[in-house]
Amino acid sequence: MSVGLVPTMGALHEGHLSLVRRARAECDRVVVSIFVNPTQFGPTEDYATYPRTLDADLSALEQLGVDAAFSPSAEAMYPPGGITSVHIQGTLGGSLEAVSRPGHLDGVALVVTKLFVAARPDRAYFGAKDAQQCAMVTRLAADLDTGVAVIECPTVRDSDGVALSSRNAYLDAGQRARAGAIPAGLAAAACRFGAGQRAALELLSPVRAALETAGLDIDYVALVEPDGFTDVEIAGPGCKILVAATIGSTRLIDTLRLGVDEAPLVCGAPQQECNGSS
Repeated sequence: MSVGLVPTMGALHEGHLSLVRRARAECDRVVVSIFVNPTQFGPTEDYATYPRTLDADLSALEQLGVDAAFSPSAEAMYPPGGITSVHIQGTLGGSLEAVSRPGHLDGVALVVTKLFVAARPDRAYFGAKDAQQCAMVTRLAADLDTGVAVIECPTVRDSDGVALSSRNAYLDAGQRARAGAIPAGLAAAACRFGAGQRAALELLSPVRAALETAGLDIDYVALVEPDGFTDVEIAGPGCKILVAATIGSTRLIDTLRLGVDEAPLVCGAPQQECNGSS
């Protein structure tokens, strides 16, 4: 009997529910965790205010036929006196999200390890938007001989191309409109790649331009190979463009696999980009 695990922090949206449906289709039993994990938040981040909608979440999961929902307290997950941590090393543990949010990936790694031990899943389902997290969890599962197959599922986007995120609820109407610059920039990069451009600088420049024009505070815009997340200068199919940017006080991330993912909001890219001009 196969078990599928969908780890979440709750405030469920269609992106989460798409993971549940995938697990339901592929596994005999489906477990969903709902846990706002304190170890993956920095001291100035939004742990205290992160959206919590447990009753609505449980209702949605019941409608999808989930077999078990696991929603522990922080005290149950991290009893006093604990001395064990998980530390992520290498490029995955020393770049991008690991630099911008010190300790974040270690906190994710710890809670995922605990969830794997508790649920004993055969498969675990994660959204591709959190690209560095997906790559890290995939390697963690292999390194620790968990026997868990990590399934990376496509990003679910709203009608304007913005990737679904629980933190989108923080955005006011004007900020939400500006967030559309992220998928528009990715779409422009995808158009350039489709037209034959392979140079990282040329692929990333329309992404940066879109974010700057919309007045977003750029954390990083990067092009990496998909497993170890090392920077690349010449892109190939499957290489990932990664974006992190802040609107007001809300930090959003997004990603696109060149030559693999459908470009978000292609109509938002300038026509000359889709024609291959730079």
